Amino acid sequence: MAPAANKKGILERLDAGEIVIGDGGFVFALEKRGYVKAGPWTPEATVEYPEAVRQLHREFLRAGSDVMQTFTFYASDDKLENRGHAQRFTGTQINEAACDLAREVANEGNALVAGGVSQTPAYLSCKSEDEVKAIFKKQLDVFVKKDVDFLIAEYFEHVEEAEWAVQVLKATGKPVAATLCIGPEGDLNGISPGECGVRLVKAGAQIVGINCHFDPETCVKTVKMMKEGVEKAGLKAHYMSQPLAYHTPDCNCQGFIDLPEFPFSLEPRILTRWDMQKYAREAYNAGIRYIGGCCGFEAYHIRALSEELQAERGFYPAGSEKHGNWGSGLEIHTKPWVRARARRDYWEKLKPASGRPFCPSLSKPDSWGITKGHADLMQKKEATSQEEMKALFQKADKC
Repeated sequence: MAPAANKKGILERLDAGEIVIGDGGFVFALEKRGYVKAGPWTPEATVEYPEAVRQLHREFLRAGSDVMQTFTFYASDDKLENRGHAQRFTGTQINEAACDLAREVANEGNALVAGGVSQTPAYLSCKSEDEVKAIFKKQLDVFVKKDVDFLIAEYFEHVEEAEWAVQVLKATGKPVAATLCIGPEGDLNGISPGECGVRLVKAGAQIVGINCHFDPETCVKTVKMMKEGVEKAGLKAHYMSQPLAYHTPDCNCQGFIDLPEFPFSLEPRILTRWDMQKYAREAYNAGIRYIGGCCGFEAYHIRALSEELQAERGFYPAGSEKHGNWGSGLEIHTKPWVRARARRDYWEKLKPASGRPFCPSLSKPDSWGITKGHADLMQKKEATSQEEMKALFQKADKC
């Protein structure tokens, strides 16, 4: 399926000052639905359960997404065979199916298709630049064959690896976006967000920003730091933000993966739709025009972004047909005390309770302080042994 000829491209939209609404998180949403396995977080569902992936794309499209990002997160062969993970499908099969699903749904609306690559176990294991780039190139060949509209290098903890990805992606001539999963402290080598932004733009990215690992407030703050660095260097770029749908004020530099609740007990941290409207406005005011989400983002979160920015965009998403603005649908509720909640100031001022009497407000992150090159991060094809797990349990108990 080819892209619609009359659709404006990503750079054409951003150059015109338009707001581009991204989509939400796939691995977390599909894991909860029973189609993705937590741990490897790999996207075999594009081949095994295409209808589940297709339906999630459609939900995001209905909620207002302008981009259908291919479900190709961690779809490199080195990740698919990592630590005993049974590789039932090749990266090529998964990536091809992902492109077809994204294009099918994008063509049902005015959405673009973005092919995405992410960080690799090969980089963490100190493989060479050529070896890592070859992994990106193999994925890229599929994106070129399927003629995606633009490319995204996302979820990189080290700016060096992101630069390598951008250098490979830009060879196609297609627009390239690049996002790091870092906070205000910078990448895991301590390179500041501003310098990271400069390096990504110099590598060839036209759109730079942050995705995953941190909440919207932290991500917007970090993108602003990137923007300041890029502008100070006399460079130009567009900016994007695709944060978590979780509150993470207690995270350290490695983000939510260090929280003890990751990944199965994060629900108490989920942002409300009203939190999302606040995020959309703050991102817009910061000069960010590509605004979307990552892990934890469901369709109603994307709808909230679309609704907050409807005046600037000029329309509501289709999903707003069943959603009253700021709770106005409650005006026809049978209970008067619920009808009294049909107003913006009620929902803006509400401090939601957790319902858990002994639930702490914050957690202490697991701060193991290791990154690329450390022996514990060396990846392998063999399954993790029980002896290795026992050693990890002992180390965790001491932290």
